[in-house]
Amino acid sequence: MPKLKTRSGAKKRFQVKKSGSVKFAKAYGKHLFTFSKTPKEKRSHRGMGHLKDMDAKKVIKEMFPYGA
Repeated sequence: MPKLKTRSGAKKRFQVKKSGSVKFAKAYGKHLFTFSKTPKEKRSHRGMGHLKDMDAKKVIKEMFPYGA
């Protein structure tokens, strides 16, 4: 059987840690100051986040066929 390919979009967007959690960059953080957002929104969209366990399993199984 041929080798399976990793989804190229997934390897750019997700990083699987040793613990099995999946790290991702949060959305809406690139243009924080172009229109009015509350300070709470600005803080919450900053930096990285971790997927929930159920979503992390799906990402690892479907997007990374040989693990990460």
